[in-house]
Amino acid sequence: MKVHVFSALPEVLTSPVESGILKRAREAGALEVVVHDLHALSDDPHHKVDDCPYGGGPGMVLRVDVVTHAIESVLPGPAERLKEKMPVILLTPQGERFDQAAARSLAESETLAFICGRYEGVDERVREHIASMEISLGDFVLAGGEIAAAAVIESVARLLPGVLGNEESLAEESFARPMLEYPQYTRPAEYRGWEVPEVLTSGDHARIREWREQQALMRTRERRPDLLQ
Repeated sequence: MKVHVFSALPEVLTSPVESGILKRAREAGALEVVVHDLHALSDDPHHKVDDCPYGGGPGMVLRVDVVTHAIESVLPGPAERLKEKMPVILLTPQGERFDQAAARSLAESETLAFICGRYEGVDERVREHIASMEISLGDFVLAGGEIAAAAVIESVARLLPGVLGNEESLAEESFARPMLEYPQYTRPAEYRGWEVPEVLTSGDHARIREWREQQALMRTRERRPDLLQ
């Protein structure tokens, strides 16, 4: 998979892309991430990427001409036709809330493009004519879309074949099915009087599976009953 990220603050993505699971995915040849600096690609004489909003108001707005020029400088064809070839994702608090189902859907694509909002927002024409989908991490506001893009890319990358050391873990984790994951324990079996449930050290795999199923269901009912509806 190849991922293009268009950002006014590309240095925010340096650490996530060059460490952890994204580094592993890149080294395995499963993922390529290219971060494009909107300032460097801006055709403005002063490399500006934003301007004051029409109609007045606080903050600055990311310009549609800058975003369009940046995309067309890197990828072939008109920017507004790009979404016919790949998902073009705008990171914005106004987008649909991202979930594991969306991650699985994106993982089926060969190429992804991310547009990171910043400042007061992005010119609406980017949303109307260039983006094919809008993603939000939740009901809160970040200073820009870079951290959100890193989160989405990591959630997608770990679904790519060969990235995780143990592929079975994908089937067991939270949201792989409509329930949260069961509790996990490891050595030592007792610490400061805090003991691992006996069933997990019993060696009885049928009991363990039953216990895990019950715990997953109980945890989901307590914390995310919406998943069971």
